[in-house]
Amino acid sequence: MLVDKKPVNLRTVAERVGLAPCSVSAILNSTAASQAIPQATKDRVFRAAAELNYRPNLWARSLRTKRTRMVAAVTSDFGQGPVARVIAGLQSRLHRRGYLLVLGTFDCADAICAQFQQRGIEGVIAIGAAVPRQLALPCASVDLGYMNSVETLTDEMQAWLSELGASAAETIIRQIENDGTSRRMTVEAKLPPAYSYLVPANLGSDGVARESA
Repeated sequence: MLVDKKPVNLRTVAERVGLAPCSVSAILNSTAASQAIPQATKDRVFRAAAELNYRPNLWARSLRTKRTRMVAAVTSDFGQGPVARVIAGLQSRLHRRGYLLVLGTFDCADAICAQFQQRGIEGVIAIGAAVPRQLALPCASVDLGYMNSVETLTDEMQAWLSELGASAAETIIRQIENDGTSRRMTVEAKLPPAYSYLVPANLGSDGVARESA
């Protein structure tokens, strides 16, 4: 005889660890209130959540926090090898930080800008694409123009491109979580020495993100 299991929710986790649901919520969502909670207690909550296979209701969380945690990556050609590697690094880092990646193009700038804002996109990362001025969201740009001269991506180059994507993800997350302003940043990353000749003289190579004009 099959017995229906009760769905695991926040209260289930709270009962397992003997805490109030609001405290468990603060820990699982890493809110400011959770900073005062001892690390040992946090570890106990995360362990219980994993044991119970707890999955948060993202829709309910979005309604409560008024945040979607969605970031869009836009480019003119998703089929390019360098672009794909950057997106792979971008997706991995965003997922680790609790964000969802959305892909899009600026074929019709006005329409896509309106859709991004209507759907609650919190930030945009442009890979080899210009960000329309009317897009009032935090933005980061990754310029891969010089990568056109690379015919075959070595393992080292693929790893570098993935790190570039991760750097872009951290840049946009900092903008979103610090103040949410619509600044525009350019992400630059240091190439492996063997590929330094590929960097044009007008591009930096110190691995930092700078604010664009």
